Amino acid sequence: MRPVQLAVLNPGGNDREQAFPNGAGAPDAAAAHPPVNYHAYAACTGGVFYREPARIPGGEGAVLLVLRRDLKHCLKALRHLKEGGKQVAVSLKESGLHQVAMLLGDAGNLSMFREICALADGCLASTSDLVGVYEAAGGRRVRFIPTPYPVDSEEWNFAIPFAERSGIFIGTREWDTPSRNHAGAVLLASTLGAPVTVVNEDGRAGRKRIEAAGLAEARVIEGRLPYPDYLRLVAGHRIVLQLDRSAVPGQVAGDALLCGVPCVGGDGAVERIAFPDLCGFRRESANLAKLASVLLRDEAACAGAAAQARDIALKRLSFTAVAEELGAYYSTF
Repeated sequence: MRPVQLAVLNPGGNDREQAFPNGAGAPDAAAAHPPVNYHAYAACTGGVFYREPARIPGGEGAVLLVLRRDLKHCLKALRHLKEGGKQVAVSLKESGLHQVAMLLGDAGNLSMFREICALADGCLASTSDLVGVYEAAGGRRVRFIPTPYPVDSEEWNFAIPFAERSGIFIGTREWDTPSRNHAGAVLLASTLGAPVTVVNEDGRAGRKRIEAAGLAEARVIEGRLPYPDYLRLVAGHRIVLQLDRSAVPGQVAGDALLCGVPCVGGDGAVERIAFPDLCGFRRESANLAKLASVLLRDEAACAGAAAQARDIALKRLSFTAVAEELGAYYSTF
C-alpha cells in the first residue's frame, strides 16, 4: 500500500489554503487553522487544504471533497475534479445529525446530494451514524474514518500533572442547539460540588443563563481563545463534561485527548472510540453524574481513565493510524 498525500477541498469556504508538510507541526496561535477536524485529514497525510479545485496540482490524485451547504457549488467542483482524473471521496462538513437533517430537508439539496454520492468514487463518513445515509443516497465505497488528533506528537501533548488540576470544564457552549444539551450539562455540573469553568460566547445573556443554572461562582471565559491557549485552559481541569446528543465527529473529546483529560458524556465519534466507559452513548445523565463524581474525587481513577483513552487514541485516532487508514481506503479506488 502506497501512502496517500491527501488534498482536502472545501470549495468556496472561508478557510484559506493551507499546507501541512510537517503534519501537525508545532502548536501556533497565529496559524490559519489548527490541524483538527477536516484540516486534520490533510495534515495527517502531509497534504494540503484547498478552497478552489483549480489550485490542486495535476499530480495529486487523491481528493477529499468537503460538502458545504452550497451543494450546487460542490457538485460543480466534483465534476471538475472527475474530469481531471482525480480520485474523489466526498464528506459532509457539518456532520452532526441535526445539521445533516437541516441540509437534506430541502428537496433541491437532497436531489443534489444523491447526485454527488452517485458520481463520487467514495463517501467518507466522519461519524458511523452517517454510513447509512451515504449508502441510501447511492454512495459507493462508504467508510467511516474518524477525524484524527496528533496524540502521537509530543509537541501536542498539553497534559499537566494531576496534582495541578481541579474541577470541571464544560465542553459545550451552544445554548440554542437542542441536541447539544448545553443547559443540561451546566445544570449537572452545578450538582457535583467542584469548581466549574464555562466558555461564554453570548455576552450578558450567556452570563445570566449560567447564573440561573446555579453557577454564579463559575469561572467564565468570555469569547474564543487561540487554540493552543484553549487547550492549556482545558488541561487544568480534572474532567471535561458534556451531554451532547448530536452524534458529531467529536472535537470536545479530541481536545480532551490532547490535554490528557477524561471526557465524560457526549456521543460523538471520538467520544465513543476513546472514552467508551465514560461517553454518553446509551447512558443516562444520572449514570454520567456518578462517573464524573468518581473521577473528581479519585485521582488514580482519573489518571487511569486518561491513560486508557490515550492508549486507544494512539491505535485508532492518531495521525499515524488515520493516515494509514486513509491510504488503505484510497487504494481501493
